[in-house]
Amino acid sequence: MVRIPTMVNKIKLILSFLALVAFIAGSQVASAQQVAATPPMGWNSYNCFGSAVHESEVKANAQYMAKNLKPFGWQYVVVDFLWSYDNPPGSHIGNPFQKRLEDGSYIPWLTMDKWGRLLPQPNKFPSALGGKGFKSLGDYVHSLGLKFGIHVMRGIPRQAVWAKSPVLGAKGITADMIADTSSKCEWMNHMYGLDMSKPGAQEYLNSILDLYASWGVDFIKVDDISRPYHTAEIEGYHKAIVHCKRPVVLSISPGETPVKEAAHVARYANQWRMADDFWDSWQELLNMFAYARKWQGTGGPGHWPDCDMLQIGKLSKRGPVGPERYSKFTDDELLSHMTFWCIFRSPLMMGGNMPENRPFDLKLLNNPEVLAINQRGINPKELYHNNESMVWYSAMPGSKDMYVAVFNLKDANAEVSLDLAAMGFNGRVTVRDLWARQNKGTYQNTYQQKINAHGAALYRLSPIKQ
Repeated sequence: MVRIPTMVNKIKLILSFLALVAFIAGSQVASAQQVAATPPMGWNSYNCFGSAVHESEVKANAQYMAKNLKPFGWQYVVVDFLWSYDNPPGSHIGNPFQKRLEDGSYIPWLTMDKWGRLLPQPNKFPSALGGKGFKSLGDYVHSLGLKFGIHVMRGIPRQAVWAKSPVLGAKGITADMIADTSSKCEWMNHMYGLDMSKPGAQEYLNSILDLYASWGVDFIKVDDISRPYHTAEIEGYHKAIVHCKRPVVLSISPGETPVKEAAHVARYANQWRMADDFWDSWQELLNMFAYARKWQGTGGPGHWPDCDMLQIGKLSKRGPVGPERYSKFTDDELLSHMTFWCIFRSPLMMGGNMPENRPFDLKLLNNPEVLAINQRGINPKELYHNNESMVWYSAMPGSKDMYVAVFNLKDANAEVSLDLAAMGFNGRVTVRDLWARQNKGTYQNTYQQKINAHGAALYRLSPIKQ
């Protein structure tokens, strides 16, 4: 005999069904945000073009990536800062500061829509003419099988606050009502911070992420948010990404992100800068090793401490630091640079203008055995360091093999020893040189190799079954 449910039971069933639907929907949204399962790999325009990259140059780098690097996992093409600003031809301006007119308005007037949302400047991005935004450029990047990203400054444009631009999705709220005018970037005065406690602040962030999603943006780098650490706004960008229902990588910058915020940043961002801007000097590379020691053990699927862009290839074609040049790193220092970014599992964002890559630059970027360490290594750790040498290692998934990076920190060539027993190997071990892509033989207890000054070696160690 089948019993007919009472009205109470019917209500319970309906509520249970609705809860299940809500759970499934929520799970789908959460799943859509599970991005950056491995460290993102791509190109960023900042180190070679500063604030003045043009659409044709972005496309040229995307074409190079699709032809030469996509098969190896490289996929993001990121337009860095001030894409709404009209750089004069040949401009090397890195941080143009706005001026106030008598009526309180700003010059230069950044390209902006009626909702206070910045748009690409058509003189630099012709396909954006008529308020079309980055849709055409995003479609082009996607047509190559790649992903598209942009840089944004934290907060809301000061000119939107002056204009009292209405906030899309927040009836009766204008930009001046949600801006925190006391919260300012110390190095560029285009934006005010957002007071996330104010009605309409989250709606503003939702509106810009909805706009970016309509352009096909897969990656946003939010600047002026990690130092000092803006907790509420970081959470706001994360909520806006969830709201837009498009998988978007959230990268925050610049460092030094506070290590005490490790749990929070890992929850709300996909990658975060450990240090200020990194450039092509040996001392800055040594400094990065020190930053990484503080952050070891915090990276994992969906959340990665970031060493900053790769200083490889042609830099500073239009600013922002120093004259146009190929990286000042020696070939050995470039090996150390790329080796460390891979063993540490930092995001890999190429900084040089890739169509001008030299053969050695390309070899640093297309070695599948080296890139596998960055993408698949487990729990990278430092074994030791002193003034002369340093060793980092990580595990290989589904194997007893181990990845090991050895660095010669001296200003002269030196023999660097690797204590195999200290790494847990009791018997004989096969040593494979991953940069050379050749086996070096079998060893027990110790492996020793001569490494050039400021150079590095990268190995895969495989225990031999007894």
